[in-house]
Amino acid sequence: MKKSTILKGTMILTLAGLATRIIGFFYRIYLSNALGAEKLGIYQLVFPVYGICFTIYASGIQTAISKLVADQAGRQHYLTTQEQKESFHIKKILLCGLFCSITTALCLSVLLYHNASFIATHIIKEPACTNSLKVLSYVFPFCGGTACINGYYYGLKKSGVPAVTQLLEQFVRVISVYVIATYFGKGDAGVTCELAVFGVVIGEIVSNLYNICSLAFVKIPAPADISHASLPVSKILFPLLKYSVPLTGNHLIVSLLHSLEAILIPTMLKRSGLSTSEALSVYGVLTGMALPFILFPSAITNSLAVLLLPTISEANAAKNQSAINQTTSISIKYSLVIGIFSTGIFIFFGRSFGDIFFHNQQAGSFLVTLSWLCPFIYLTTTLGSIINGLGKTHLTFINTICGLSIRILFVFYMVPNKGIYGYLIGLLVSQLAIALLDYLSLVHTISIKFDAVNSLLKPALIIFILGMLSQKTYHFFQSGLHLGNAWILLIVCSLVLTFYLLLLFITHSLSAKDFK
Repeated sequence: MKKSTILKGTMILTLAGLATRIIGFFYRIYLSNALGAEKLGIYQLVFPVYGICFTIYASGIQTAISKLVADQAGRQHYLTTQEQKESFHIKKILLCGLFCSITTALCLSVLLYHNASFIATHIIKEPACTNSLKVLSYVFPFCGGTACINGYYYGLKKSGVPAVTQLLEQFVRVISVYVIATYFGKGDAGVTCELAVFGVVIGEIVSNLYNICSLAFVKIPAPADISHASLPVSKILFPLLKYSVPLTGNHLIVSLLHSLEAILIPTMLKRSGLSTSEALSVYGVLTGMALPFILFPSAITNSLAVLLLPTISEANAAKNQSAINQTTSISIKYSLVIGIFSTGIFIFFGRSFGDIFFHNQQAGSFLVTLSWLCPFIYLTTTLGSIINGLGKTHLTFINTICGLSIRILFVFYMVPNKGIYGYLIGLLVSQLAIALLDYLSLVHTISIKFDAVNSLLKPALIIFILGMLSQKTYHFFQSGLHLGNAWILLIVCSLVLTFYLLLLFITHSLSAKDFK
C-alpha cells in the first residue's frame, strides 16, 4: 500500500467535490429563485423516494464491490502463487455487481412509474409530485451502473474516474435544466420543478456513458498468472451477495427512516400552526437552501471517507494494525479541524449568506443554528467509513438507527410545539449521539491517538479570534471596495481560511508529517 494513496485520492475527489459543489451552489440559487420556497419544498420531497430506491439497487452493492475488490488487491501481495490462482478475477466482481444492480433498478423503475400517483398522494402526501416521480423512475438503471463502476474504482483506489463522473453529472444536469427551463419552462414554477428532475436523468445518463467507456482504458492491477482465471460466477456472486444484502437491508431501514423524517416534517409543521404553503416553504428553505450550505465543506471529508473504506479494508486484510491506527487518528483530527472552521464561518457569516445568496433571512437564521452540526456531521462520515472498512457494518447501522430515532422523536414531540427549531435541536442531539457511538465502537479495536489541544482547543480559539476580526474586515470592505456583497463575503472567507491554516501550522496543530 503506497503511503500517498489516500492523500492523492482524497485530493482528486476533493477537487472534484468542491467543483461540483460550487456548480451546485449556483444551481441551488437558480432553483430557489426559479421555483420559490414552496415549489423547492415539493422538489425536495421526491428525493426520499429516490434515496430508498437507490439504497435497494446500488448502495450495498457499491460498497460490497469496493470492499471485495480492495480485499483481493490487498491479498494478492501476500498470497502464494497457488492461492493467487484460486483468487477470483477482480473484474468479474464488477460484472456480477452490475447484473444484480441494473436488474433490480429496472424492476424498481417499472414499479415507481406505474405507482407514482399512489405514492405521491398517499405516502408523500403531495399529489403535485406525481409527474416528477415518473420522470425520476427513468434514472435508476443508469445510477446503478454508475454506482457499481465507481465502487470498482474506489476498491482499486483509482479515484480519477469517479471524480470526473461526479463533476460531469453535475455540470450536465445544471446546463440541461437551465437550457430546457429557459425555453420550455417559460417562468412556470411547476413545469420548472419537473424539468429540474428531468435534468437529474440527463446528467446520470451522460455520466454513466462516460463511466462505461472508461473501463476500456483502465488497467487492472492483477498478476499475470491470474489475469485469465476462470471461476464459476457463483463463487463471486455468493460473497458479493453475502456482503451486500445485509448492508442493503441496513441501509434500507436507515433510508426508510430518513424518508419518514422528511415526510413528517411538513406534516408536523402544519400542526404547529402553519398552512400547507408555509410548511412546504419552511421545508424548502431548510432542505433546499440551508442544509446544502452546511454540507458544502463536507466535500473534503466525504472524499476522505470514500477512500478510507477500501484502504482500511485492505490494511485489515493484511493485518496491518499500525496503518489502521495511524490512518484513523489522522482522519479524526482533520475532520474536526475542518468542522470547527465551518462552524466558525457559519456562526459569523450565516445570516449574510442567507441574505446575499438566497435573499431569505430564514435561511440565514437556519445556517447559524445548524453551524454547530458541522464537526459532528464530518466526524461521523469519517468514523462510519472506518467502521465499514473493518467489516463491522452492523455497528454503523445500529448507531445510525439510534441517531435517526432521536430525530424522529423530536419531529413528533418538539416540532408541533417549537416549530422547525425543535427539529434543528433534534438534528444536533442526534449527530452528537452518532459521533459518540461511532467513537466508542472504534476505541476498543483501534488505538486512537487523540490530542484535544491540537484537534479542538487551538482550532476553536483561532477561528473565534479570526471570526471576530473578519466581521470588522467585512464591514470595512463593504464601505471601501466597489464590489458586490457576494464577492466581498467570499474574499473575506478565503482570507479567514488562509490565516486559519497558517496559524494552525504556526501553533503546531497541523504538521507536514501528517501528509507523509
